[in-house]
Amino acid sequence: MARRRNRRGTPRPIDLPAFECVIESLSSDGRGVSHVEGKSVFVAGALPGETVTAKYLRRKRHFDEAIVETIIVESVDRVIPACASFGLCGGCVLQHLKPEKQIEFKLNTLLDNFKRLGNVEPEVVDAAVTASSWGYRRRARLGVRYVHKKEKVLVGFRELQSSFIAQMSRCEILHPVIGEKLESLADLIASLTVYNRIAQIEVAIADKVNALVFRNLEPLSDEDIVKVKSYASDNNFSIYLQSGGPETVSLVHPQQEVLDYSLEDYQVRLEYEPGDFTQVNFEINTKMMAKAMQWLNPNQNDRVLDLFCGIGNFTIPLARCAAYVLGVEGSVAMVDKARHNAQINKLDNIAFEACNLADENLAAEWLQQGFNKVLIDPPRSGAQEILPNIARLNPEIIVYISCHPGSLARDAGILVNEYGYVLKKSTVLDMFPHTAHVESIALFVKTKS
Repeated sequence: MARRRNRRGTPRPIDLPAFECVIESLSSDGRGVSHVEGKSVFVAGALPGETVTAKYLRRKRHFDEAIVETIIVESVDRVIPACASFGLCGGCVLQHLKPEKQIEFKLNTLLDNFKRLGNVEPEVVDAAVTASSWGYRRRARLGVRYVHKKEKVLVGFRELQSSFIAQMSRCEILHPVIGEKLESLADLIASLTVYNRIAQIEVAIADKVNALVFRNLEPLSDEDIVKVKSYASDNNFSIYLQSGGPETVSLVHPQQEVLDYSLEDYQVRLEYEPGDFTQVNFEINTKMMAKAMQWLNPNQNDRVLDLFCGIGNFTIPLARCAAYVLGVEGSVAMVDKARHNAQINKLDNIAFEACNLADENLAAEWLQQGFNKVLIDPPRSGAQEILPNIARLNPEIIVYISCHPGSLARDAGILVNEYGYVLKKSTVLDMFPHTAHVESIALFVKTKS
């Protein structure tokens, strides 16, 4: 039986008749792909193998965008989304697809990028690195908006393909300590005198501290501060205010707090600030660490270079195993924190340097040192600019952590086709279940010739 889809809160379809189409595949952003009269159509909410009726959202020169209206033939891989806000909230796009099929989609995306953009393929595709797919998100940026028509404060992610904040009472992918408190947070903000001047809330869930950073565009009154402190105390939150740049972050309650997380397999503890970059998914970070260590196989004869090291997430554990580790990062503030983390873990075979790794003319002193193994964990843009310098170091092993399959594939093509490396292994890290985001890891080994 045909089923009509709920389009509550989604972009308004344009005034054209609904059309029927067969979904052939998934796009890189998780939408169904069809062809109508020879033109590609991206259909939100549709899965491969389904026959649907859809309504146009946008018509462009080379492709169209649409949204499912009715499912005529349903995919066997479709499941009922766990979240009541799915289809409205833009935080997830794949909750309607079986988890194992989500992984298959991400693996296929990775391998397709390797072949299409890098002209390479891994000798071995390892099993995907997975963990719990619910309540996994420890770090997030939540939008906050007062809606005059509703006379209501909304706290949550943005609506699908929209700048509006989704009206949601809870979030199933956020850590429960915050995912179950969206309504109470909205109620708190609604009670403040600056109810319409809180722009966002930064979430950082550490091992023992649950931090929230309120981005306030105007100062809070004394009465507001009392309410915030009371809410923080009652709900076990550490609440900060941020009126400007990162330097304006100040703790409201309690008086003193330290955010940290432990990697018990390596007997290390890392401290950080609420706004610092840390991995969103703690379980996957732990398993990613194990995979990287397995592939690097550091020992007491190794000198390891960790590029884009951040606060030392990989660098500190590596120093437990290798003779010497150097972490390099573009942010001076992050390097200072990484050095602090080395100190609290009492490591003396480790050093850190602040350096612009996107500088194609980089001539840093550390590039003259010898390193036989390299770990790279770059931003979405990848590591293309630093690859010639890595090649001159001639490491025997490179482990590459990627948050974008396109930039990894491009860089893999350079390492393999220009610098004599073999792409031995690769797989996906399911850092963001129920989204189309593809995080991955790859092992490159230098050929003897």
